[in-house]
Amino acid sequence: MESVATGDVRNGEQDIISWFEDVAENASHVQTQTLSRILELNSGVEYLKKWMGDINVQEMEASALESLYTSSVPLASHADLETYIQRIADGDTSPILTNQPITTLSLSSGTTEGRQKYVPFTCHSSQTTLQIFQFAAAYRSRVYPIRPGGRILEFIYSSKRFKTKGGIIAGTATTHYFASEEFKIKQEKTKSFTCSPEEVISSGDYKQSTYCHLLLGLHFHYEVEFLTSTFAYSIVQAFRAFEELWRNLCNDIREGTVSSRISLPKMRKSVSNIISPNPGLASWIEASCRELEDRDWYGLIPKLWPNAKYVYSIMTGSMQPYLKKLRHYAGDLPLVSADYGSTESWIGANIDPSSPPENVTFTVIPTFSYFEFIPLYRQNQNCVNSSIDDFIEDDPVPLSQVKIGQEYEIVLTTFTGLYRYRLGDVVEVAGFHRGTPKLNFVCRRKLILTVNIDKNTEKDLQCVVERVSQLLAKAKTKAELVDFTSHADVANQPGHYIIYWEIKGEADDEVLAECCNEMDASFVDQGYIVSRKTNSIGPLELCIVDGETFKKILEHFIGKGAAFSQFKTPRCTDDEVLLRILNDCTIKRFYSTAYG
Repeated sequence: MESVATGDVRNGEQDIISWFEDVAENASHVQTQTLSRILELNSGVEYLKKWMGDINVQEMEASALESLYTSSVPLASHADLETYIQRIADGDTSPILTNQPITTLSLSSGTTEGRQKYVPFTCHSSQTTLQIFQFAAAYRSRVYPIRPGGRILEFIYSSKRFKTKGGIIAGTATTHYFASEEFKIKQEKTKSFTCSPEEVISSGDYKQSTYCHLLLGLHFHYEVEFLTSTFAYSIVQAFRAFEELWRNLCNDIREGTVSSRISLPKMRKSVSNIISPNPGLASWIEASCRELEDRDWYGLIPKLWPNAKYVYSIMTGSMQPYLKKLRHYAGDLPLVSADYGSTESWIGANIDPSSPPENVTFTVIPTFSYFEFIPLYRQNQNCVNSSIDDFIEDDPVPLSQVKIGQEYEIVLTTFTGLYRYRLGDVVEVAGFHRGTPKLNFVCRRKLILTVNIDKNTEKDLQCVVERVSQLLAKAKTKAELVDFTSHADVANQPGHYIIYWEIKGEADDEVLAECCNEMDASFVDQGYIVSRKTNSIGPLELCIVDGETFKKILEHFIGKGAAFSQFKTPRCTDDEVLLRILNDCTIKRFYSTAYG
């Protein structure tokens, strides 16, 4: 017989799905109404008055208002809004971007652009996060039903919050959310509860938090229904740490103690209040780990968490390089890609959780923001004298006018005061769910590797590295790629690409030299090929760095205020500090002979 809790959860999930099906059917109309609500709420703010004058928004028909808005307000980048946001940070309380006072600012991770940016954060931000989590959970439960009252092993981390000059609270979006009432509500609504208390999530020390997440995950091992983190990177890092820490963890479970490596008093106390001596569990984990060690930790997750249904995280874009290792840990357990959003706004949900991460699409939720799409066309590969940008743009179109197979840059108008804001993400329309588009994430718009007339994006680099790094696995020593980044060196002439690899295990120099040549030969951009043949771009350089290098990069960003849960390894960098770390840690260098 179905329990009351189970019935309540399923009824709530069905209500959410029914709501979305109706919204998706009428997506075009819903978008027009969403824009009207945004403009009504923020009518008369300084930024809108600059472009739209003193019009009475309430008296205008919604479609006419949409036309006026898109023809009057220009497209904007963060740089265009930065002075307005800085005034808010400095304490200006006048209605600059929103009529609702902005008391909180989010910080972007800073790992993509090289520096953190302020983005307005309001109660709407937390509410939509709660909504998309409930929404996505409803669709997941249709494929992978979980037990109400079960646990979630969440590798989640808050960073320190601080106050700006004007007294505004600033921190990462995930930090704000984990501190919000909505985070607690999410657990109650979904009847799934995180293993770790708030003191572990908000400790500010990612190493100590990771240890306690693992310890409590093992303590509740039979209750865990799924494992999750914001990014796949965090899960992989947690289990790399587990390979080294499992003996300590077994000892803590056996004795009911907390390791001396946990030095933060509040965290020690909160964890001590949960665990108790369990020699039987410790012996079972110990035997399991010895067995797992013999098979290089393959299937670690389902072995230690036998009731887990799936692993859930953002696995697209810059997270794709970690999928191979995550699959290794997950064994036959499904990997479910989490939803598509940014610090600025949530965009779309994964409503087909059985799709592998490489094929996932994100269905746009038309109530969250007003979305426009800039059509993008690839430059002719033979046109080597084209502009530095890698796309030709057309005029933005609304959600209802996007076409299947076309690539676009997303433009946002949000409830939090961003107007026709260029997100910088390139997506491809894969299809429609009723009237709302399903998107494939392609790459960040910004070019990351360019020396001359060459144009190689993050996705181009990832494809090359992923294909060539397979040579490591085929070699006798069977090394594996842990992480990578790159740099376009233009300080020396001719300029050239430098690819930095951290590998686990030993690889022969012959194999690494072959990898270097193969990478150089694998960039298919016509500008790169022509430039290499004429030696206007020099031979590609492969640098092998030592085993702690990318941890040092992580710690550099965390030291600057980034949250571990939001960290993304920069796939290309010009940052002097990062380059110093990479070059100081380089233990071998190889230069390509692919072009003679």
